Amino acid sequence: MLPMYTRRLALPARSFLLFGPRGTGKTTWLRACLPRARWYNLLLERELLRLMREPGLFRREVEALPAGSWIVVDEVQRLPSLLNEVHDALASSPRRWRFALTGSSARRLRRDDVNLLAGRAITRRMLPLTVAELGSEPRPDDLLRFGNLPLVRTERATAARIDLLEAYVETYLAQEIRAEALVRNLAAFVRFLEVAALANGQVTSVASLARDAAVARPTVQGYFEVLTDTLIGAWLPAWRPRAKVKEVSHPKFYVFDTGVTRALAGRLREPLEGPERGMLLETLVFHELRAQIAYSGCGGEMAYYRTPSGSEVDFIWTRASNSVGIEVKASARWRPEHGRALAELHRERVVRACFGVYLGEHALRDGPITVLPLHEFLRELVAGRVFRPVRDRKGGRPSTGSSEKI
Repeated sequence: MLPMYTRRLALPARSFLLFGPRGTGKTTWLRACLPRARWYNLLLERELLRLMREPGLFRREVEALPAGSWIVVDEVQRLPSLLNEVHDALASSPRRWRFALTGSSARRLRRDDVNLLAGRAITRRMLPLTVAELGSEPRPDDLLRFGNLPLVRTERATAARIDLLEAYVETYLAQEIRAEALVRNLAAFVRFLEVAALANGQVTSVASLARDAAVARPTVQGYFEVLTDTLIGAWLPAWRPRAKVKEVSHPKFYVFDTGVTRALAGRLREPLEGPERGMLLETLVFHELRAQIAYSGCGGEMAYYRTPSGSEVDFIWTRASNSVGIEVKASARWRPEHGRALAELHRERVVRACFGVYLGEHALRDGPITVLPLHEFLRELVAGRVFRPVRDRKGGRPSTGSSEKI
């Protein structure tokens, strides 16, 4: 029996759209939360065809349900016209039924210009498992090699995990890309996927990627839209704090899961190497930060910062006057140079709190930077002690000396 994970996402009290990549656990979570709901699974061809043949059938079946019923439509992008029926039902009887509508792709919904229930339903997102949801703290390299998709996490054998991740990529290409005719040249798209995965977490130059994949630049731009629309990745914009202008430089693109990143890059059977480990650790932390924003309701925006000399701060979270800088290093030792760019932003009062994340064993202070081992940082993040201005543990101002253990 597969283990059940306790997800951090709370069930809304009203109708909602739930978006998330395939395999992140949307269906499992909804079945646990709403065991008595009326269910429409549009991944089942017979269910899809039944509703397509008789468009008014869905509304008649909903109207036969008792007041207060939940209705789940799984993978609603396969039949976008149902959203019009849901909208009409909510408009005519706003408190009689509640709908939970899941989707693993926004592309068809956007392409068909369908009704997204503005004002009638709220939107929620589900990401792969966070470390807090795992209920344990696996070794960092285990997280980086295989990621946090629920089915992958339930397996212990390396070979089984590799098989599942390779099958995930094949299913994505077959069901999301080929079946929906999202691209004209599947071979070119496959070449692009590998190049994009190898460049994961790096400053993204569309022109360079186009050359490496032997694909036209406008086509590559369209392919990135496909990845974001099918929720396979997310952009992290650049930020210039003095001008308060985002996206003044090339953004970075992060695939949504470290295991899927390695699968797309064809590296599942290869050992982790230094540069790859650093990129994957950034990817893991980025999506843990996204999950905290999505699940806690804290809001805010994420960006990265690059100095004119090329020094970078991996992540900056901002909300109104609050700002937090985070630097991630895949090293067992934190060195003074690791935090220089972040400390400079703190001196200029651009960020109010600073965190370093590394693979060592002890918490440190490096001037204004609180340096934490990966798992300790993630515990602080979930507890709500990262996305807010932070004093040192004695209650005073952050220290300004060299690195020291806390």
